[in-house]
Amino acid sequence: MLIRVRPRSGLAATSAPSRIPACPRLLRYLGPSLLLALASACTFTPPSSPALVIPPQAINSAALDNYRAAVAKRIVERNPSYVLRGTPQAMLRSLVVVSFVVNRDGQIVKSSVYRTNGDYDAEATALVTLRHSAPLPPPPARLLNSIGQIELLEDWLFNDDGKFQLRTLASPQAQHFD
Repeated sequence: MLIRVRPRSGLAATSAPSRIPACPRLLRYLGPSLLLALASACTFTPPSSPALVIPPQAINSAALDNYRAAVAKRIVERNPSYVLRGTPQAMLRSLVVVSFVVNRDGQIVKSSVYRTNGDYDAEATALVTLRHSAPLPPPPARLLNSIGQIELLEDWLFNDDGKFQLRTLASPQAQHFD
């Protein structure tokens, strides 16, 4: 039950009368019970889809190293005009780390620059040469996660002339500035 409250004398009345509960004791009594009932209704429901499972072989293994080398060779083969032959200079122009996801068919599902020094031309070259290399070799099934994909990181090491080597296949850098 609700009761109407009249404004005190000297105070202007509002257009709508205020309403307060008639039984404050009832609220004090039901308050904790109501909160307890609401809290008990809140339960954790696990997600309907299973968590992404990454096989141990995809974390650190010879199979992973071999697949990374096969991907790097594919990138080099498909982009010969961009590839640096010989020794990278002592002070590199840029280092671009690219993250990419490959599905079981070798298709690149997504790719992005993971780390860079802000050299936008080098970033664009790294992403373009990766995409130009698709499809990549299909990854071994034992490296795939629970949704049939593998995520890799590769480093593009750029000289001043804009040519690169991939860290997976890179020659040792020069020791002296020329």
